Amino acid sequence: MKKILITGASGAIGGAAARALAGSGASLFLHYHEAEAAVQSLAAALSKNYPEQDFTCIQADLSEADGPDMLLKQLNTPINGVVYASGNSDINLFQDIKEETIQKTIQLQLTSPFRILQQLVQPMIHEKTGKIVLVSSIWGLEGAATEVLYSMVKGGQNTFVKALAKEVAPSGITVNAVAPGAVDTPMMSKFSQEDIELVKEEIPMGRLAAPEEVGTLIQFLMSPSASYINGQVISINGAWYC
Repeated sequence: MKKILITGASGAIGGAAARALAGSGASLFLHYHEAEAAVQSLAAALSKNYPEQDFTCIQADLSEADGPDMLLKQLNTPINGVVYASGNSDINLFQDIKEETIQKTIQLQLTSPFRILQQLVQPMIHEKTGKIVLVSSIWGLEGAATEVLYSMVKGGQNTFVKALAKEVAPSGITVNAVAPGAVDTPMMSKFSQEDIELVKEEIPMGRLAAPEEVGTLIQFLMSPSASYINGQVISINGAWYC
């Protein structure tokens, strides 16, 4: 049975990925930082629907330097796959971004996935199999004003995916990223309804993505059907940018 770690499982996209992967037969480690109730509720629902699988909740603050070690200590079995869906977003002018925000964002979205995967990829290499997916962003491809820091780290994730894929592909491991456009998640609450409607008007499909649509793409990339898709950053954005 596959055992998959999902970081940021308390978020809309992480939760959607968890439901899709549980439906494909995987046991899951569900990581959260502060939203314990949300992850416990998710684990309980999955356990009810899939009683033969295991759903374990683990806590760690991956925006802190000791976060990766805290997370890794809670894994009691080798991992076959990783979905790194932890993220944050800070809407601000470039010159107004605080030093603390810079450090925490880089730690959460670059240093922590690097360090976690350094450890978890070892048994995958030994077994000659493994699946890794990072949840990036359209802004890692296109860049966005007032989200320069977010664009920078997501761009770093995209290049990380391409480089790591080349290194571990001979061991049968795939490494990909999904780069969603505008998704209907609580993160959008930072914007006014008027701003959201303006974004919808820019998107040729005329709507935001549902988290479940992103979760389904993640599940596909983690499946045997995607065994030859490697080193790719796949943007799911309703033809907003193509």
